[in-house]
Amino acid sequence: MKAMLTGGTGFVGSHLVDVLHGGGHDVTALIRSPAKAARIVEMGVRTVRGDLDDPAALAAACDGRDTVFHVAGLVAARSEEEFLRVNRDGTRNVVAAASRAGVSRFVLVSSMAAAGPARPGRPLSGDEAPSPVTAYGRSKLAAEGVVRGSGSEWTIVRPPMVYGPRDTEVLRVFKIARSGIVPVFGSGRQELSAVYATDLAEALVAAAVEPVAAGKTYYACHPETFTSEEFARKAGRALGRDVRIVSLPAGLARGLLAVTGGLARLAGRTTVLDRDKANELLAAAWTGDPAPLTRETGWRAAHDIDSGVEATVAWCRANGWL
Repeated sequence: MKAMLTGGTGFVGSHLVDVLHGGGHDVTALIRSPAKAARIVEMGVRTVRGDLDDPAALAAACDGRDTVFHVAGLVAARSEEEFLRVNRDGTRNVVAAASRAGVSRFVLVSSMAAAGPARPGRPLSGDEAPSPVTAYGRSKLAAEGVVRGSGSEWTIVRPPMVYGPRDTEVLRVFKIARSGIVPVFGSGRQELSAVYATDLAEALVAAAVEPVAAGKTYYACHPETFTSEEFARKAGRALGRDVRIVSLPAGLARGLLAVTGGLARLAGRTTVLDRDKANELLAAAWTGDPAPLTRETGWRAAHDIDSGVEATVAWCRANGWL
């Protein structure tokens, strides 16, 4: 495979680079920061400096490639318009460059947020009518619409919670769990799916190389589900701690998120923990069914939540993150 990917210095993208490079594929990465790209440059990955609004850089990155993995995206923004500028319009720019370069396969890393919550006990399969509940989710759904209407041979992968080495978001949970007290939004019974980062990267490659995956939307995750309270306890056990769970009622949770979002705006920063995020954090379930992806590509997640959390904690400790 002659692959180009966006977001190669980010969390998911860096694992995709590892899997592609380890599989002997020829990799080009669109990067914004040469400093952040030092690790992949040392691996022998070709880099092109630019961003999603740079037609010349996108053209150079797509030149001679047969597969594009569009991983880059915005997860925190000051407005819905800002989300759309990056996640929808940026996707349109990548699609256009890939089309002009004659790229034969386009894989979009979307999000379960594009579909909206699942119902308890009924993981999403990919056939449901989407109903996103946040600006982020709507922007990812809009990106999917761009890809579906592109005329290219595409596959869309909607991961749920992604965790693993080099992840700074779940790291926050580990740091809180280390204290012995973990707050959870709502009752703690929210049902969740998750995918270990390396497993997700392998799913993306499997989706790219299997002809039957063209034109399909998949959920890449381990088939087990767990609750937000169970995840907190598993994080504690991996750290050698018995944690006490503190439930934050919906009203209090929404108020706290409104405050954190407001403080971030006043400071000129963005945060994923804002009023809008409450619609995700208080939903009954975010679960997906990986069976269609497994059946049609042979991919299967290697890490359940216990082994994945233990491996992540071990990596964080070995690298001074915990």
